[in-house]
Amino acid sequence: MAEAKVTLIRCSDYSQPKISDSLARQFELLGGLDKFVSRGDSVLLKPNFIAPRSHRYATQTHPAVIIETARLLKDFGARPFVGDSPAWSNVFTCLKALKLEEALKRLSVPVKQLDKPKWCRIGANNIKVGISSVVLDADKIINLPKFKTHQQLVATFAVKNMFGCVSGKWKALWHFRKGGNFEDFCELLIEIFKFLNPALTIIDGVMVMDGAGPIRGRTRPLGWLISGTEPIACETVCCKLVNIKPEELPITKTARQMGLGCCEPEKIKILGDEFPENTCADFELAKPIPLRFSFLHVCKSIGKQIVLLAKSAAKIK
Repeated sequence: MAEAKVTLIRCSDYSQPKISDSLARQFELLGGLDKFVSRGDSVLLKPNFIAPRSHRYATQTHPAVIIETARLLKDFGARPFVGDSPAWSNVFTCLKALKLEEALKRLSVPVKQLDKPKWCRIGANNIKVGISSVVLDADKIINLPKFKTHQQLVATFAVKNMFGCVSGKWKALWHFRKGGNFEDFCELLIEIFKFLNPALTIIDGVMVMDGAGPIRGRTRPLGWLISGTEPIACETVCCKLVNIKPEELPITKTARQMGLGCCEPEKIKILGDEFPENTCADFELAKPIPLRFSFLHVCKSIGKQIVLLAKSAAKIK
């Protein structure tokens, strides 16, 4: 396997110059923007829009990371758009909570709900998964996840964000169907990532979440943007930044069992800024809850989503 490369760029805050410069360095260190997209490409920017919460919380990908990535792509000549299928509410409500609407309008960057599922055969077992046709119609994908803890999966850095390309409440149903054990569920997540094959993953680790993630944990500074084309190497580096053993993360543990990716830190080449001598020693993990959703949980989740969408529609009117 070719040597895995992960870029680490120090970025202390979300000011426009710092985010813009940091993103430009990411692409430069990895071979240039034209290595990942071509002029004229339709490029899905896939942030983590899980629930409509303000950027003051580290629940969603910060708007500055989305805006400056979109600006880079527009200046290059690509056609970026922002899309997600949030667990709660919809992409437009999440966007509004982040106050992103006007900035994206000024850049003429469309926003799309990742709906209209198309049934795709995924993985060695040919599992049928409803992937949004909006995703499948894009020429390229740039994955923009948020660095945070997760009550079911310890922490999520790169791989799980692409699960948001599964339309609507099918995600909750997969928790019900595959949540009996970590290996089955994480294998599904990894196979979806492989199938969609993002051109690049850029992890927002400037302000991160620890504690009761992925929605209501503690927001705290970490000061990094992390990127790479090999997601398991990215997961491994993120683990090291906050003193999590990669083998304790269900996603990296499953990837190792599948023989995929690079889970060994010594085999990962770090580009950009040097890895910190003193890593975050007080990163608090979430108290774990069951991975598998009960059927009743799925029904309640669907009902709550219907109410949230109805309220959102009423506000628009």
